[in-house]
Amino acid sequence: MSYPGYPPNTGGYPPQPGAYPPQAGGYPPQAGGYPPQAGGYPPQAGGHPPQGGGYPGAAGGYPSAGGYPPQGGGYPAPAASGFPAMQDFSCSVCVYYMDFDIKQRVPLVAAYKTTYGKDLKHDLKSELTGNFEKLVLAMLMSQSAFDAYELREAIKGAGTDEACLIEILASRSNAEIIEINKIYKSEYGKTLEDAITSDTSGHFRRLLVSLSQGNRDERETVDIALAKQDAQKLYAAGENKVGTDESQFNAILCARSKPHLRAVFLEYQQMCGRDIEKSICREMSGNVESGMVAVVKCIKNTPAYFAERLHKAMQGAGTKDRTLIRIMVTRSEVDMLDIRQEYVRTYGKSLYTHISGDTSGDYKKLLLKLCGGND
Repeated sequence: MSYPGYPPNTGGYPPQPGAYPPQAGGYPPQAGGYPPQAGGYPPQAGGHPPQGGGYPGAAGGYPSAGGYPPQGGGYPAPAASGFPAMQDFSCSVCVYYMDFDIKQRVPLVAAYKTTYGKDLKHDLKSELTGNFEKLVLAMLMSQSAFDAYELREAIKGAGTDEACLIEILASRSNAEIIEINKIYKSEYGKTLEDAITSDTSGHFRRLLVSLSQGNRDERETVDIALAKQDAQKLYAAGENKVGTDESQFNAILCARSKPHLRAVFLEYQQMCGRDIEKSICREMSGNVESGMVAVVKCIKNTPAYFAERLHKAMQGAGTKDRTLIRIMVTRSEVDMLDIRQEYVRTYGKSLYTHISGDTSGDYKKLLLKLCGGND
């Protein structure tokens, strides 16, 4: 209604659902104001229109860089401990987070401690078990940190896992080996070289010490004349003499560049009519033979070397899970597609199929994620 002397009321309260129809007029929208708040009561139909200005809305919460990746619909429901229930953690959370690349996974450890004041790895160890636990923990480490850890595990205690030492040191680049050395010294209080020296002996020790220097020539150019000279030296040190001069093999195989050594191997084949690997197997034995052959295989075709290692880890009775985990984790973002191709070419079945038949449960699911697909 209106009163004498007063203009008619245009506007009034905002329209309410199910009430009187909206009135024309009213106050114009205001610029500025507080930003919309996440949570609270759901937005009401009508009312003041959204306010311009203020702080921008944070999409998905905090930025994901250096922390948790953004979640659709928020983080999984926390348990009483303040993190997702660990049984769910194994499937819906662990496997979910492990789907990210290593640069996104590794910061989860620091982000968890910042958010909850607890150690993620400790909590995982207390809740997860078996090979699935080992796989998840491995995936939360940088590659060099995991390599250093595996080298430490291979050396400490009774017995030595020589195959692990050979695999890592024969296949990593100079930069990777230098980083492994830094982490090893920082984490375990002694140099990698000292650890190797105290746990191995003879020509095998010399081979590992040479590889652990991370000092291989990395030039891409090949001097054919020098390649022929090196092939002659290898022939003279092995097939063409009584006994074997392992030091000559060590000097050439651990110091020369990969392109150069591929040329040396071709020259050697032409010179003596035998593959360099077969000559090493004829001339050497034990761990030094295994080490030298691994170096040659990695120089020739690294993916094929890892395909062979994976096949040996799964063939026959029982699975060498430590080897399986190490290779799947460390190669998943390096050359896994090439490894898969070499695997199916050499063994007539896909790596995916072999893992599926040899493992089970969440452990299998996560390994297959690392594998990336069937061939």
